[in-house]
Amino acid sequence: MGSLFRSEEMALCQLFLQSEAAYACVSELGELGLVQFRDLNPDVNAFQRKFVNEVRRCDEMERKLRYLEKEIRKDGIPMLDTGESPEAPQPREMIDLEATFEKLENELREVNQNAEALKRNFLELTELKHILRKTQVFFDEAEFGLPPQMADPSSQDEQVTLLGEEGLRAGGQTLKLGFVAGVILRERIPAFERMLWRACRGNVFLRQAEIETPLEDPTTSDQVHKSVFIIFFQGDQLKSRVKKICEGFRATLYPCPEAPSDRREMAMGVMTRIEDLNTVLGQTQDHRHRVLAAAAKNITNWFIKVRKIKAIYHTLNLFNLDVTQKCLIAECWVPSLDLETIQLALRRGTERSGSSVPPILNRMETFENPPTYNRTNKFTSGFQHLVNAYGVASYREANPAPYTIITFPFLFAVMFGDLGHGALMACFGGYLVLKEKPLAAKKIQSDVWTIFFGGRYIILLMGLFSMYTGLIYNDVFSKSLNIFGSNWQNNYDESTLMANKDLQLDPNSTAYLKYPYPFGLDPIWQVAENKIIFLNSYKMKISIIFGVFHMLFGVLLSLWNHTYFRDRMSILCEFIPQIIFMCFLFLYMVLLMFTKWVGYSADSLDVKSGPYCAPSILITFINMVLFKSSKNPSVCDDWMFAGQGALQKLLVIIALLCVPIMLLAKPIMIMRAQKQHQPLTNAGHTNTAAENGDAGYQNEEMMQQTQTQAPHQEEDITEIFIHQGIHTIEYVLGSVSHTASYLRLWALSLAHAQLSEVLWNMVLRNGLTINDWVGGIVLWAIFAFWAMLTVSILVLMEGLSAFLHTLRLHWVEFQSKFYHGQGYGFAPFAFEAILDQASTSPED
Repeated sequence: MGSLFRSEEMALCQLFLQSEAAYACVSELGELGLVQFRDLNPDVNAFQRKFVNEVRRCDEMERKLRYLEKEIRKDGIPMLDTGESPEAPQPREMIDLEATFEKLENELREVNQNAEALKRNFLELTELKHILRKTQVFFDEAEFGLPPQMADPSSQDEQVTLLGEEGLRAGGQTLKLGFVAGVILRERIPAFERMLWRACRGNVFLRQAEIETPLEDPTTSDQVHKSVFIIFFQGDQLKSRVKKICEGFRATLYPCPEAPSDRREMAMGVMTRIEDLNTVLGQTQDHRHRVLAAAAKNITNWFIKVRKIKAIYHTLNLFNLDVTQKCLIAECWVPSLDLETIQLALRRGTERSGSSVPPILNRMETFENPPTYNRTNKFTSGFQHLVNAYGVASYREANPAPYTIITFPFLFAVMFGDLGHGALMACFGGYLVLKEKPLAAKKIQSDVWTIFFGGRYIILLMGLFSMYTGLIYNDVFSKSLNIFGSNWQNNYDESTLMANKDLQLDPNSTAYLKYPYPFGLDPIWQVAENKIIFLNSYKMKISIIFGVFHMLFGVLLSLWNHTYFRDRMSILCEFIPQIIFMCFLFLYMVLLMFTKWVGYSADSLDVKSGPYCAPSILITFINMVLFKSSKNPSVCDDWMFAGQGALQKLLVIIALLCVPIMLLAKPIMIMRAQKQHQPLTNAGHTNTAAENGDAGYQNEEMMQQTQTQAPHQEEDITEIFIHQGIHTIEYVLGSVSHTASYLRLWALSLAHAQLSEVLWNMVLRNGLTINDWVGGIVLWAIFAFWAMLTVSILVLMEGLSAFLHTLRLHWVEFQSKFYHGQGYGFAPFAFEAILDQASTSPED
């Protein structure tokens, strides 16, 4: 947990590996996940690197595995996942894996091709079967005009209509009608019919009938609806035109005999062939299923092995070859505390490869900015992500995450204080925590679910803290818990109470027992007319108190940064005037609040210290800054204690004097040091930095962040003045705006309570006013509606709003006092991260 407060000390190391042992050593380091390699070939094209052929082989194996996975999912076969991660296979095993995948792919493609051909043949026979059945119905219809050799005399009128009286006989011979039959998609029938009519000028006759059962497309395996059609025409010219139209509409034509006996004989042959095809198709599907079921048992492990091999060769492409071509050279960032662990992993890799040359790991001195690495666990990782979303901490900078673990759910709860709503949130977070292993194993690919599940411990803490503040506010779904009994007594009868709706709780009356409720707010305030007035004052003041202490804590953390980096100039020129400015103005205002609470009471006999003479804190603070008094001392005392006026003037003067110190002191000292060519820090800064874990990593950016500067790094004095002026204005004006920004704690808390009360009075209360058995049914429906609105609006929407406001308070008001966030994260070569990313990325 030590690195959670400040990032780990990092070391830049040079690694020498024998070529034969490099693969095994990198494999061990990938399992360890503690080494971030640097690219030593930034100018070399990816296709010109040493191990590009191996990477291509891995890509090809991945392609084959994705093809197998797609076919397995298509058949609905479950893939075995034991949760274990096999080690990366040796390079010589790649040949066996490639042969296995090649065999499976070829076998599966051959089976699929045969199955597709069989399905296409089956589709053609099925369509031909429907054509023979439907055309037989067409030919048997008495009202349809048929060719003379197949029609009875009564159908002669239809032929006259189609051919005309003079065309029915030509040269004493009877003209024959030709016809074609086929199948077309059902949705194309209207356009098909119109095209035939227009292209053939009405000289064709079309009959069609729908095929009731959908047919399977052999290419896409989709179910399609088709219709059978038959077209009668006369002459070769119309025949050619009809066939072209059928081809344009992708209609399939089939031979259909004219004689009924031939059609019956063909139908019998088609049925026999369909039965044979069904048998062959079943055997083909069984063979395909067996092949896929065998592959499904190992495909998860195959994916892991191939991805590990590919990651190893990608990493080896970052290395350099020495002049002898027998040794690979790498540079990497490693945590200093894990150097021994990394040495052991390298030895294991060397032993696995059978190499006799031990690896060499040398620590290098550099002025490059190291990556930031904070060790986290499943509990702290969510809060660390909240901080990193603003910016990754600079190297060895104080990390806000451990303090955010406490302050984030607490400030959220101040805005979301409700025992009932907090319990709902805590139950949801507790469920995610208790079921985290089975839920994580499901690997749900929803972005919303990923956010909720990743922040499960944050949700749990926010719910628990909201339950606590709900008890303090004595608010449960806008109602109170009267656990200890109210300390207010009712001195009025019912008629007086009903006739005087504006009666308010007066602490100076005999109704108050003169001692507070033991825990939280007295439940009687829930029904008081002046509840809003009381809660406004209460919540507004505690918001300012929490905000001032939160910001002061952030300023104190800046002292921790300056002390760690031995930056005495920043301590003298920035921290001391900043803390004085904050304490003499805003902390003093907080102390006035406590003084007012302690020094004034409702039953005071002294007129000048009674409740009506209690000075307003806001007015007092404004008058303090403006050096004026607003009250008439003869009526009420303007001050809470003796000497307050003189003290306030002194505090304001000292606070204002801190502003030019923050603005000018540091640039003047830098300018004088540049003229004298002297370092700004103590002579032992370098050694001290090394002792503190910097190890010489103070580059120019880090020196600016820690407000130090070496003699040879002189800056333009104008830029220094501008930079310091911006920071001073930001701090001085920000102290006022940030203090006011914490009033969002009061505003959102009040809004949440009022929304909850409105929802209760306008929805659920209506269900409680109906008597008799009907009331139970109505209450059941109204309660369901109320519960839905409570969860969707008050828990989800209000919870999201309070979460975002809390996030802003931490990012802007708190972290701006000490946190730069200008580093970059430690991204080690780790198989676990690579496999997680591959499992959550969309499939190609």
